[in-house]
Amino acid sequence: MQTLLERDSGLSAWIEGRSPSFLHAILNPDSIAIIGASADPTKRGYTAVLGLVEAGYQGRIYPVNPRLDTLLGVPAVATLDDIPEPVDLALICTPATTLPGILADCGRLGVKGAIILAAGFRETGEAGELLEARVLEVARQGNVRIIGPNTSGMFNLHKRVNLLALEAVRPGGVGVVSQSGNMLLALAMEAEHNGFVGFSTYVGPGNQTDVDFTDYLQYLGEDPNTKVAVLYVEGFRNGREFLDVARQITPRKPVVVYKSGSTEVGKKSAASHTGALAGSYEMAVDLLRQAGVSVVHSSDQILPVADGLALLDKAHGRRIAIIADGGGQATIAADRIVEAGLRLAELSQSTRDRLAEVLLPQASLANPVDVAGTSDTNPEVLAQCVEIVAKDESVDAIMLVGMFGGYHIRFDHSLLGAEIRCAASMIAFASQSDVPLVVHSIYAERRPSALQLLRQAGMPVMASIEYGVEVLRTLSERGVFLNRIRQPAPMPAVEPDLSMQAVFRRAIKEGRDLLEFEGKNLLRTHGVQVAHELVVRKPTELQKAIDQFGDEPLVMKVISRDILHKSDAGGVKLNLVGLEALERAYDQIMIGAKQYNPEADIHGVLIAPMARPGVEVIVGVVQDPVFGPVMMVGLGGIFVEVMKDVAFRAIPLTRYDAYGMLEQLKGRQVLEGVRGQPPVDKDALVDLIMKVASIVESYPDIAEVDLNPVILYPDGYAVVDARVITRKDDDALNNDSGTKKDDGIKSDGAPKALLQE
Repeated sequence: MQTLLERDSGLSAWIEGRSPSFLHAILNPDSIAIIGASADPTKRGYTAVLGLVEAGYQGRIYPVNPRLDTLLGVPAVATLDDIPEPVDLALICTPATTLPGILADCGRLGVKGAIILAAGFRETGEAGELLEARVLEVARQGNVRIIGPNTSGMFNLHKRVNLLALEAVRPGGVGVVSQSGNMLLALAMEAEHNGFVGFSTYVGPGNQTDVDFTDYLQYLGEDPNTKVAVLYVEGFRNGREFLDVARQITPRKPVVVYKSGSTEVGKKSAASHTGALAGSYEMAVDLLRQAGVSVVHSSDQILPVADGLALLDKAHGRRIAIIADGGGQATIAADRIVEAGLRLAELSQSTRDRLAEVLLPQASLANPVDVAGTSDTNPEVLAQCVEIVAKDESVDAIMLVGMFGGYHIRFDHSLLGAEIRCAASMIAFASQSDVPLVVHSIYAERRPSALQLLRQAGMPVMASIEYGVEVLRTLSERGVFLNRIRQPAPMPAVEPDLSMQAVFRRAIKEGRDLLEFEGKNLLRTHGVQVAHELVVRKPTELQKAIDQFGDEPLVMKVISRDILHKSDAGGVKLNLVGLEALERAYDQIMIGAKQYNPEADIHGVLIAPMARPGVEVIVGVVQDPVFGPVMMVGLGGIFVEVMKDVAFRAIPLTRYDAYGMLEQLKGRQVLEGVRGQPPVDKDALVDLIMKVASIVESYPDIAEVDLNPVILYPDGYAVVDARVITRKDDDALNNDSGTKKDDGIKSDGAPKALLQE
């Protein structure tokens, strides 16, 4: 099995629609100015120079301080004007108030990029917000790119740039961008303890006033020294652009994200169920995974997952085989694998027969395979088991669980040679196999020689079963993604209908959303199955409903721009049969609507046949301020906001994406049929999802779509209620994708990144 570390994993410096990253010159600098250099060892202006000197940086260092002649043996300069060349990077260690003047000098002297350590900007209030805006303005005027402000700094270990003076970090393939400096320290300490993981580049993005996560991701994607990109994200400035770049990088290089903010603090208000559920942590995770990003939910999983992906890249599927030397840990591993959404592979009879030939009679040959003491005296049997199981066509990945590497410690030192030979055999086989092997050992932290051999050969070795399973989950998820991107392209947008465009113009001019019948006409115009309905504007027209629908039970709903939730206003009446029932319902709806909102503009009522019972779902779209147009599908009808069993995907989406949303739902068994009920028509639901996505792409005036409920049947569906919310004046500030790249600052001084929480 060829590992990523053995390949040229450098990505082409060209990503569709973007020039090669400008960060190459800044993060691989040949010259660095330390503005605010200091002889005080407690100051960053000292430690930054110390880090460069101790790392053996080969470029030019210019400490800038008029009171210094030299610093740590490096000649100092009084001002930027005294530097004999335009430098690639300036590290600014001075207070926030000095930044406008310093950046003006940087621009005048041709400095390419500046790292701003100081805090005291928009995070401190209105004055700080104004200062940050001024800093950005000056930097743009001088063509100086800003990292930060309020950043912990950066290092590039392959370039021997260590502006953090961080000790015990070694060059390697993990590139890190983290909004938490302490998170970097935690990863560095974990890597030191691991002994094998090294880093390429680290950057603290800080406030992302100029350079944002999308820029950093592009750089890490293009950087040949980075084998896997790791990002700790608190908030995106422009999530849509990030997803676009991620979709181009992840097919060729793994990207791992830990997204903080799993609560709904700061979630935007919205008029629909869809809008109320969008903007969540769950939505961000779904969209990142859709783009091929490996998302971890625990901070201590970041480094093991990054290490595993850098070494093994992918598994072809979700079917896992466990080989263990103890029943208890085999059971634990099996539990964790199932909980992670993976499956235990069903081993063939041929595989079991071959295992029986090498294991003791008491061994368990089903998955998990328990060697039951065979390896206690013959560790080499584990390599035989790995080879046998890996050749089973039902196995996508293998986890070896137990004490391998420590048999000579636990039992007898004479077993060391057998363990070494076993490791060599597993390495030789793995080099020829595409079935990844993850090794767990309770002796991992003691680093015995057999485990050292495995790790040096590019095989993940984990001290925790849970870490090993998380690595398997992300390997499998990545394999599924790489297979998915070979599926058909997204459905193209539909051709806008001229009459419907006129309806949108009229609604927007009147400052309202589409009325229900207008929204359903939009759907019907573009091929969505919508039952015929009748608009009745006065009681004398009720007879038309009898003439048209006969004696079948009918539903009557109020039509009003001012009543969004009709049931709350008594605006929905069900199971109406006959003219008398219609007349009574009409009067009750009018009275209830006026009591609910005396100023309500009422256009009449909508009458339609009652939909027969079925499985209720919601299908919706929201223009998220960070990620643009997002599709949502969920179970629950009116209870969707309580159940929150929903899945999200960014538009445009493929049919594979749509089916994946259904598979993701916790209550997906309802769609398959429960308690004797037949399965619903999932193909028809996917058709509906794809058509709604195409409609949203074609009509930029749509802010939200809320089809709730949609009732699913074995032979189709019924769209019972449809709400199409138009963009208002505030929405018009955004572009057609629903996003806008700006300075990341809201008028209230809060980072716009908070909007996606």
